[in-house]
Amino acid sequence: MIFDTHAHYEDAAFDSDREELLRRLPAAGIGAVMDVASSAETSRSAVRLAETVPYMAASVGAHPDSVGELSEQDMQEFAAIARSHPKVRAVGEIGLDYHWGRENADLQRRWFRRQLRLARELGLPVIIHSRDASQETFDILREEKAEENGGVIHCYSGSAELAAEYVRRGFCLGIGGVVTFKNAKTIKEVVRRIPLTSLVLETDCPYMAPVPHRGERNSSLNLPLVIQAIADLTGKDPGEIEETTWNNARRLYRIH
Repeated sequence: MIFDTHAHYEDAAFDSDREELLRRLPAAGIGAVMDVASSAETSRSAVRLAETVPYMAASVGAHPDSVGELSEQDMQEFAAIARSHPKVRAVGEIGLDYHWGRENADLQRRWFRRQLRLARELGLPVIIHSRDASQETFDILREEKAEENGGVIHCYSGSAELAAEYVRRGFCLGIGGVVTFKNAKTIKEVVRRIPLTSLVLETDCPYMAPVPHRGERNSSLNLPLVIQAIADLTGKDPGEIEETTWNNARRLYRIH
């Protein structure tokens, strides 16, 4: 079975066929999906969706692009949702994103640390977003002792050396459609060097579709293409990759 550890099925891109698509996934070998929140609003909608889909879990949290809207009241709401809904299995996606500039860097750092502390209060793993902020993300995770809860570095884009440090601290690395891109040399090197026991599969759908669907709406149905890319890079059997990443994801999100 395949575990999609990072999806956004509450996104408007799925409004026209969400129910039909989600009904198709189990027959295609998708056994579990984590629907990941990116704001206060999507924290609510991800949980509502997960409650209607037997194989789906959800997270609460706010992406760095959404921190300008956050308040302490939102933190209290995240905590209340997590404590009252057993399908909430993580805090995320949270982190740093400097791709469009660093004007609100202090605000991003503040809410990143606050949400890491929330995860520790709740005893939940974290789903980390890091874009153009690799070293600073790592430093904050270390300072906040995030390894005590564990988590996943979503859409990992750092160096192989930094990846090894994350793995040493017990984090998983999220591998998605980027690994199929011809020019994605860094993530290909990471996949070759990092043990399979530290990798999990993800789509980030509706974004980041793998080749040959790059630029199209992504879904969990494309994950066999990611599995094959990992198999080609590592020389491992696709079945072994599917089984190992399934077990890794269940361990990550503490789903037994």
